[in-house]
Amino acid sequence: MSGGVDSSVAAALLVEQGYEVIGITMRLWTEARPEDYTGRSQCCAIEDIGDARRVAQRLGIPHYTLNLESPFRKFVVDQFIDEYAHGRTPNPCLNCNTYIKFDAFLERARALGADWIATGHYARSVAGEDGRAQLLRGVDRDKDQSYFLYTLNPEALAMTRFPVGGLQKPEVRAVAERHNLAVADKPESADICFVPGGDYRAVVATQVADRPGLVLDTEGREVGRHRGIQHFTIGQRKGLELGGGERRFVTAIDAATNVVTVGNADDLQVSRIGLSDIRWLAKPTTRLEAQLRYRSDPVLATLAGGSLQLDTPARAVAPGQAAVFYDGDRVLGGGTVESTA
Repeated sequence: MSGGVDSSVAAALLVEQGYEVIGITMRLWTEARPEDYTGRSQCCAIEDIGDARRVAQRLGIPHYTLNLESPFRKFVVDQFIDEYAHGRTPNPCLNCNTYIKFDAFLERARALGADWIATGHYARSVAGEDGRAQLLRGVDRDKDQSYFLYTLNPEALAMTRFPVGGLQKPEVRAVAERHNLAVADKPESADICFVPGGDYRAVVATQVADRPGLVLDTEGREVGRHRGIQHFTIGQRKGLELGGGERRFVTAIDAATNVVTVGNADDLQVSRIGLSDIRWLAKPTTRLEAQLRYRSDPVLATLAGGSLQLDTPARAVAPGQAAVFYDGDRVLGGGTVESTA
């Protein structure tokens, strides 16, 4: 229970269905400078623990708080910083699900004797023809979070329930109102919980020193200087400080040579993607739909070995991002982007 409306309603629905429910909130991050965090847009903020506790009291269920700050820093925050330091674009929510919510949290749930865990993710789990759990998109496509869940192992997926996955967001809020939950109208979290004001560079700067280097065009000509590759991502246009002229975008970041390459919009189009750490939730296949960002539409593609060939070029795909495989609403698996062409 994060203290938000989705996980609160997940608990309420399970209570309605007659389950014995225990509410658990994970304490993941304590702000060193709380004054840098404005509003209530961070996920899992410290004040949300109180909201989760109040919801549990309203539902009449036990509530516990688990301090998982140490593994969260190791597997999420430190990896986030390291990825940017190496010119990559990390996905902290994916790592949080992989190493925290469906690993460290699941282990503690087992220790409490839980038969299943449940979350407020907008996703669904159903039994396939072979009896194994299958992961599906949430019914509300605007809120669907299956993209962040492809790394679940089959055992974890089989032990997980997604009570709000079959609902639209307005229906979720209606359930909260029916139960008179104080979080019924609570705004959704929008920012990364350990990034004050949404400025990831401020977080990276605490651990990574600037190392100036060259900015080259796609022909290898020097067009400027940069103050550190950690300040850039593929597709970025603002902050290049290259003067006037045509619009230019970051098209490549080479950590080994400390070089940032810029080009025009056409140079951002890619048709082939090299992947690493490919994982499958379903039987491996070569023909699939690939979703390359959380909010992007999937594109038809062919997977051969670790190479993903797109039927239609995609724009600004960055190493470190996830390519998640689908067959309609069913999640097949996914991998980490390593290279593009």
